[in-house]
Amino acid sequence: MRRDVEIGLLYSRSGDYAAIAAACRRGALNAVAAINADAERCVRLRVIERDPGGNLDHYEPLCTEMLREGRVRHVVGCVTSSSRKEVIPALEKAGGTLWYACPYEGFECSDRVIYTHACANQHLLPLLHWAFGRYGRRGHLVGSNYIWGWEMNRVAREVIASAGGSVTGERHQALGDTDVGRLIDELRAAKPNFVLNNLIGQSSRAFLEAMRVLREEDPAFAEGSCPVLSCNLTECELPGFGAAAEGVIAAGPHFAGAPLWGAGHGAEAASSFEAAAYVAVATLAALEERTGDPATRLKSCGVDPETRHMALPVLIARVEEGLFKVLEHSGAVKADPYLARRERWPTARHAALRVVT
Repeated sequence: MRRDVEIGLLYSRSGDYAAIAAACRRGALNAVAAINADAERCVRLRVIERDPGGNLDHYEPLCTEMLREGRVRHVVGCVTSSSRKEVIPALEKAGGTLWYACPYEGFECSDRVIYTHACANQHLLPLLHWAFGRYGRRGHLVGSNYIWGWEMNRVAREVIASAGGSVTGERHQALGDTDVGRLIDELRAAKPNFVLNNLIGQSSRAFLEAMRVLREEDPAFAEGSCPVLSCNLTECELPGFGAAAEGVIAAGPHFAGAPLWGAGHGAEAASSFEAAAYVAVATLAALEERTGDPATRLKSCGVDPETRHMALPVLIARVEEGLFKVLEHSGAVKADPYLARRERWPTARHAALRVVT
């Protein structure tokens, strides 16, 4: 007889991250459907869903509500690091687990979170290493004035410096700010080898549209020169970005057409967000079907019991005619959220925090 397991979904259907949340939600629901259709599985999943509506203040109470009112112990959800950090106290109090399916900046290892997408040594470090050998080591850093932008640019500064390169400039924009004129002027003057784009949402779109104009006006930025690098642009946002995204080079564990990893192997997904959410649900279902101590169960499901992360493939791809074309595909890389190990990619060590305005 199959055992029912309730899982929570906590994704916003509106707001700045609606497209990403929709991709994650689709991946999670596809995994639920696949598991429930398999009569040989020991568990059947029942979904309890809440919609925070893009409001950061709603995540913790809605998470608490699911954990308190039902038998939910697994919550798949949250897009931003701020929303993830909001729900961790509720999970700690109730003994629940968040399955987080978005790329993030690392430097976190909560025993109440399982991270199924990439951290810095699985996206940023290999992407920079790839760019150094092809374009040079003079990088310009841009980002939203928010956890992702702060931390990603902090690590990038250290990696570029340790590789003998230089940072030609750094600017952080307010969340949602689309006035990128000053940023473009700084780029025009600095003429870096590449730009690392850690802007998010509409700010990123405005920047890429302005970069497209700059490429037409200044030969130093012509197609093939000074690429824009990204660790969070995926297929789910390409329709909204249109031609502005052409030429962006991104890193992640999955692009459309590539195989999924771990418990999701054999399934299909249209973006890495969808893929990581599918893997999250497939893995938590496998975890529920296993016996033994928690660490052994996690390890048998492909989750490192010490870091709560997964080993992931590393793909680097470029947007060409509205689609990502994979340029390089590496094998599985073990997660190193605190960048404590030396690997084949340059690693930031003992990075110093500083205020950026």
